[in-house]
Amino acid sequence: MTENKTNSPVDPVRSDRVAPDRVDGRMKVTGGAKYFADFELPNMAYCVIVGSEIGRGSITSLDTKKARNAPGVLGVFTHENMPSIPGWDAPVGDKADGPPPKPDTLEKYRILNSPKILFDGQPIAIVVADSYERATYAASLVKATYTKQAARTDLDKHLAEGIAPDRSEDYMRGKADGYRTAPVTLEANYTIPVEVHNPMELHGILAHWTDANTLMIYAKTQGVNATQQTIAQAFKLDPNNIRVHTEFMGGGFGMGLRTWPQETAVVAIAKKVDRPVKLVVTRSQMFQLVGHRPCTVQTIQMGADTNGKLVGIAHAATAETASYEDFTEATVNMTKFLYDCPNVSTRYRIVRLDRGVPIWMRGPGEATGAFALESAMDEMAYKLGIDPIEFRLRNYTETDPEHNRPYSSKYLREAYQRGAEAIGWSNRQNQPGSQQEDGWLTGYGMSTGTFNAFRWEASARVLLNADGSLRVQSAVTDIGPGTGTALTVIAHNVLGVPLDRIKVEYGDTSLPKAPTQGGSAIVSAVGSAVFDVCTLIKNELVKLAIKDGGPFAGRKADELTLSDGILSIEKEPGKKVAVTDLMKSNNLTVIDKKGDSKGGPDLQKYSIYSFSVHFVKVRVNPLTGVVRVANAVSVADSGRIVSPKTAASQMIGGVTGGIGMALTEEAVIDHRFGRFVNNNLGDYHVAVHADVPAIETIMIDKPDPHINPMGAKGMGEIALIGFAPAVANAVFNATGKRVRDLPITPDKLLRMS
Repeated sequence: MTENKTNSPVDPVRSDRVAPDRVDGRMKVTGGAKYFADFELPNMAYCVIVGSEIGRGSITSLDTKKARNAPGVLGVFTHENMPSIPGWDAPVGDKADGPPPKPDTLEKYRILNSPKILFDGQPIAIVVADSYERATYAASLVKATYTKQAARTDLDKHLAEGIAPDRSEDYMRGKADGYRTAPVTLEANYTIPVEVHNPMELHGILAHWTDANTLMIYAKTQGVNATQQTIAQAFKLDPNNIRVHTEFMGGGFGMGLRTWPQETAVVAIAKKVDRPVKLVVTRSQMFQLVGHRPCTVQTIQMGADTNGKLVGIAHAATAETASYEDFTEATVNMTKFLYDCPNVSTRYRIVRLDRGVPIWMRGPGEATGAFALESAMDEMAYKLGIDPIEFRLRNYTETDPEHNRPYSSKYLREAYQRGAEAIGWSNRQNQPGSQQEDGWLTGYGMSTGTFNAFRWEASARVLLNADGSLRVQSAVTDIGPGTGTALTVIAHNVLGVPLDRIKVEYGDTSLPKAPTQGGSAIVSAVGSAVFDVCTLIKNELVKLAIKDGGPFAGRKADELTLSDGILSIEKEPGKKVAVTDLMKSNNLTVIDKKGDSKGGPDLQKYSIYSFSVHFVKVRVNPLTGVVRVANAVSVADSGRIVSPKTAASQMIGGVTGGIGMALTEEAVIDHRFGRFVNNNLGDYHVAVHADVPAIETIMIDKPDPHINPMGAKGMGEIALIGFAPAVANAVFNATGKRVRDLPITPDKLLRMS
């Protein structure tokens, strides 16, 4: 999209919509944005974690003498001298920000609390020194000996040990094995490996006790209020005594959705050494200490009649979790409602392994489940000899079959049509391996994605100043999608204040409370709060204008319009007043409003989802098995698009992650030792520029009439959900080879020759 330099740039697709550049764009590319690790405080110390070298067992001896005597070292903390964390003193599991696990079924894990080792890389010591270099050197001097046990890290070998997690029930609609009665059936297994978030910014925290009961924290967190609450619980403090700051975040993808044990430990250590302490974990520790997408094995059993109507689907998934904490996600959920099918059953199980606990990763659960479901839909379409889009349309549903209620809005048919036209779907041949370009096999694939569209409770404060400038305040963290830009646009649309006169302040617990950024819900939640508070200010201005003695005395409120800082009457162009003059005449230096916003009970009447359709054209080298994504088109049905440029960037980012998920990303574990062997960016292959083609994004851009006043639904998750199966389906169309275990690497295709 070309750069717009006007004060209120216009979206070229819709003449009534503004499409500004990112409000934080210049700051980020010129180095003005400060991330947590950029903050420096007087007398600051630095932490380095020493990780276990075994995957399971116990520490038998720990020699820290050389480390303690190294230059600049302030302390070496182990299970023998770790400071007490008051909220952790009870005998519960590690998860301080959630319900404790059942002590009879889970091992106990407290960081630096026991000689017991539960996973590779588990912290066995934290070294604190007056410089990062000195802390790193001293950490290398810590020596441990262990009693080793065999680490259980191979999910395939332990699938039979899967258990039903708490609060998770098997689902059934119709008959459990209804698919068996169909004349055409399919049964296949699909595997997702461990995937690691690996954003550019490393994880960590900077903790500073300003006095015995007051704490300042700079952290990599997707929710400053959530971190504030977690630390308050751990240290039994009043949350108001804790301030958390995270204005900018260099990629979250889910790893920042909880406060990790090492962060809480740093807070305790900072109090012990009585100075600010910073921890930045290493790249290899990012594989061990801040979660990952769990390895998951899925089975799809599907049946359809000869006319292409689904008869039944059974979807079973088994995923890894830690031995000390149960992690679950919505892997099988979209199978329950995406298609019109009378007989649907799902089952979800977890297996406790000797690994660090997983965490939600972009498209949590649904991205994993979509690979199985949408690959199976493609396989069934081939069995039936039906175009994959047509097969989906024959099983399209206008209502949610899981809950038997209407969707709040759904324009998936239009998404199929527009995406097919853009990718050139009519050029596709249904016979696999029948198309070539320049000696490369070519193929087309598509897939559907969906994710809940939420509206959580949020607060905002908006201040309209007498000079016409506007300040918007919210504690929300902008983890990269352009939240600040979206809130700017919403305020502009309500109050008509020029974009360059609006400043959004965010990412700090001193500001009005906001939910954690995750689940594609922030524009819906915080955006609604900003919309509502700006509306309060607009109503206040109108009241001032139409009161006795006002410039529009005697006129009705709905006759007035507000644009570019001017109140006017549309039918009387000459009748207008500047907001600045109106405030001056009323002796107002500022109009300051704060409010809370949440969805009403009417939302329960609808199933509210965002949808996506991904189309891919691939080229496959028949000699080497190399796969290249030649073209990608992603269509979003996510309500009204508030900020077109950042929305397009969200889709492009999702596609980039989807290419990595489909073709390159896999954290490899040597199960003899329970250790990652490619725990670096040289060997763990994320998609790079050479892997990513030009990406076309299409927005259906029709408002949802129920979810919020903007009509906007989430987009961040659906940008990724469904992309990997679109690639897999295109590879099959190009080669006739069906790869069901990601990533689709050349060796897998060559082995099928």
